[in-house]
Amino acid sequence: MRTWTKAGILHLAIGGIVASSGAYGQYLRGDLTIALRSGESTEITKLYFVANCKSLLKSIPEAEIIDAPPSVTVSVREDMVLPRAQGCAKPVKGGTLVISAKEIEDLSYIPVTVRITYRTRDGDRKFSHVINLSLIP
Repeated sequence: MRTWTKAGILHLAIGGIVASSGAYGQYLRGDLTIALRSGESTEITKLYFVANCKSLLKSIPEAEIIDAPPSVTVSVREDMVLPRAQGCAKPVKGGTLVISAKEIEDLSYIPVTVRITYRTRDGDRKFSHVINLSLIP
């Protein structure tokens, strides 16, 4: 009898979770959203690749746009970065990802796909990120 009660409560909980999830269009919750006007630039994130708080990079990370309008560019500025997520106390060699917008003609909202390449001692590592970008003339 108790097993049926626990199973019934579990099914009700799962049903409540499924029923409460909403549908979203192009905007995905949790993704980074940035607004840029014509000629503006902004720093997105710090880039580094560490093991035991020591950098494994042979050169600064490289960024390339996979999918974006032609007025959007990305670059990596060389920088000393503090890897806070790994609990490191000293900065390591890395970079800062910068996204820029040139002349914008029309208001638009578009996902931009960026690929980051880390050249490490163990070989190249590539990761892709999607940034929701609002372009304002």
